[in-house]
Amino acid sequence: MSEQVIQIENVSPIDVYGPNDIHLEYIKSLFPKLKLIARGDFIKVIGEKAEVSDFINRFELVLVHCERFGKIGNSLIEQIMLGDGNGNSTPIAANSDVLVHGRAGLMVKAITANQKRLVKSSDKKDLVFAIGPAGTGKTYTAVALAVRALKNREVKRIILTRPAVEAGENLGFLPGDLKDKLDPYLQPLYDALRDMLPTQKLLTYLEDGTIEVAPLAFMRGRTLDNAFAILDEAQNATRSQLKMFLTRMGKSAKFIVTGDITQIDLPYKQPSGLFQAIDLLRDVKEIDFIFLDEKDVVRHKLVSKIIEAYKEKPIEQKAREIVDEKDEDKQANEK
Repeated sequence: MSEQVIQIENVSPIDVYGPNDIHLEYIKSLFPKLKLIARGDFIKVIGEKAEVSDFINRFELVLVHCERFGKIGNSLIEQIMLGDGNGNSTPIAANSDVLVHGRAGLMVKAITANQKRLVKSSDKKDLVFAIGPAGTGKTYTAVALAVRALKNREVKRIILTRPAVEAGENLGFLPGDLKDKLDPYLQPLYDALRDMLPTQKLLTYLEDGTIEVAPLAFMRGRTLDNAFAILDEAQNATRSQLKMFLTRMGKSAKFIVTGDITQIDLPYKQPSGLFQAIDLLRDVKEIDFIFLDEKDVVRHKLVSKIIEAYKEKPIEQKAREIVDEKDEDKQANEK
């Protein structure tokens, strides 16, 4: 007799076991010669060695499906568990537009045209700039891409960072220690993660460093290998800070830089590093620039009207023109 233990990772055991353990009981019925004992996120499998090994290989395919698509039913379980054992019976793929299956059945996907461009660019290139006003989903989409890459084991960790720049408030007057003072600046990143990962799994990832949320200053001197790194609010990074972040890129890494060039909170006469980066990197073909606008707003319908009213057209046009010049030169050369 052989006895092995399977740990359920990256998905909630409830999603695997089903309501009132309906999926678990069905799996047991498919393998009557094995004894399955479930305790939280561990399943003990007892039986003949060959049968136990075969069961584990098949059950891992069930876990992969749950992790990627967020749900599973008895018909799919049967299709996977009673297939040829090589994954060839994997069920029909879910909606390919879905980036992540989040909590409570939430399906996170790119909605607008520019959000979809961001997804395609990130799939093809290792460094992408997503530039646009508040509410256009640039940060949320970027975080979803990072979580998808982690779930698909394309990277080993996620690094989310922001400059700790005061937007009209004084950091020193906030209560608590350094972490308490900095967390409010990073809250939008935590909010996105909570939508996309089970609470306990997110806490585990944060504790073991699989996911790191930290101020930009904490990135200095590091090399980010096998990581998906996102720099949010990049318009508030100085020239030296943005250069520092971009040069952290290690092997098998993907970077997304998001920013809103109409909301710069840097001190007076302190230039934003985002403009310089656009200017200096516009001719690097391995880097892409995606500009989002009020048409990409996914918040309340009034937000797009507010953005339009506050739009600083000279600033936005300046950034777009820098990138458009590159496209025009390319087309001229092709002719």
